[in-house]
Amino acid sequence: MEPFAWFASSDYWLGRLLFQRGLAGIYLVAFLCAALQFRALIGERGMTPVPEYLRRVPARRAPSLFRLHYSDRFFALCAWTGAALALALVAGAGDAVPLAVSMLMWAVLWGLYLSIVNVGQTWYGFGWESLLLEAGFLAVFLGNDETAPPVLLMWLLRWLVFRVEFGAGLIKLRGDRCWRDLTCLYHHHETQPMPGPLSWFFHHLPRPLHKVETAANHVTQLIVPFLLFTPQPVATVAAGLIAVTQLWLVLSGNFSWLNWITIVLALSAVDGTLVAAAPDLPGPPLWYAVLVTAVTVLVLVLSVRPVRNLLSRHQAMNRSFDPLHLVNTYGAFGTVGRVRYEIVVEGTDEPVAREGTVWREYEFRGKPGDVRRLPRQFAPYHLRLDWLMWFAALSPAYAAEWFGPFVERLLEGDRDTLRLLRHNPFPDAPPALIRARLYRYRFTTWRELRETGAWWHRTPVRDFLPPTRLDRTAPRAGGRH
Repeated sequence: MEPFAWFASSDYWLGRLLFQRGLAGIYLVAFLCAALQFRALIGERGMTPVPEYLRRVPARRAPSLFRLHYSDRFFALCAWTGAALALALVAGAGDAVPLAVSMLMWAVLWGLYLSIVNVGQTWYGFGWESLLLEAGFLAVFLGNDETAPPVLLMWLLRWLVFRVEFGAGLIKLRGDRCWRDLTCLYHHHETQPMPGPLSWFFHHLPRPLHKVETAANHVTQLIVPFLLFTPQPVATVAAGLIAVTQLWLVLSGNFSWLNWITIVLALSAVDGTLVAAAPDLPGPPLWYAVLVTAVTVLVLVLSVRPVRNLLSRHQAMNRSFDPLHLVNTYGAFGTVGRVRYEIVVEGTDEPVAREGTVWREYEFRGKPGDVRRLPRQFAPYHLRLDWLMWFAALSPAYAAEWFGPFVERLLEGDRDTLRLLRHNPFPDAPPALIRARLYRYRFTTWRELRETGAWWHRTPVRDFLPPTRLDRTAPRAGGRH
């Protein structure tokens, strides 16, 4: 009998396969997001540059490879390396190499993405970043076809998806009253951060159906997660219910890769023997079994604070308790907005703003702007600027550190910043003035849609930023003169 063979089982072969390939695909998307957006956001000439951040924040709070060296070229190299490695793992490269090499590949992915998140500042302050890192840390120790899946790690994946779902369910019950009276979906599809192409239709579903949706959400998040720890095939059924609920959310909005990584985590609980006979995988080597056991103990010890948070009446959402994001707490939409506000950014080439000045609007890729444009589907790709524009519309405080530099770059016609936008109304030369106005947006009715062809109706509320010109005598905001 092989040492430590008791802690591995080939019955988990399908759960491990689905999880590893799915997680590698999410890593691929995450690294692509980083590679294609970082220069304007956190690059050397970005709105919140990494070098400035590293000078302000001690290494113990934000460990990162970029502590050793930072340049835009090096960041791009790291991001594209991560994307290439993730693509290789999607294709099955992790099963074509020795166990130790496979673990190293997953560890490199995790280390590269941790380095990015820890210098990403507000642009990377979302729960799905920590969730990807926590899941990615566990993936390092799941092994490959050289050994049967370690049962301890497979159950830690269930523990993770349990905390994701149960934490989200509790934050709702403890938060907005509309979750308790089942009316939150009267508003959510309209006021969510980035609606998708079907959100308008979801919003106009009958209100009794909205109540059914909300009740079903409570069941899926507060009851079903416990079934993940029951014998098969019940655990597989629970995983399927979670996956179906998450796919419903995929259809109704754009939530980056949050829904997809939750699905991938849930699928780790699928019983492979229900599909095909388990392959005869060898037992683990001693060194691997000892390492996995040590990691399990570490995760259980670090789980104490997230559990305390779950049980607290003052439960926090999306918080990391350590700079490595090893074990975190999750949750979303404890409060649901009743009114949607959007910031509309406009420019003019006239040197002085007058009553008759013609203002031309900048169009963002994902966030609502043109009322006749149907919202697009972008998730699992994450439009970081568009998401933060939603937060800025809730309160200017959310935009204090980056909105000024953003406007400055529009006034300069900064190429990297303009690439984040769908439409630049000043293709030949930058505008002389930029202003931003706050609007109230709501979905049109069926009748309004037929008559006007508009998906949105908007009403001006107030100025968000008065007409502003570039001060060429002052140092450039964000670190460059």
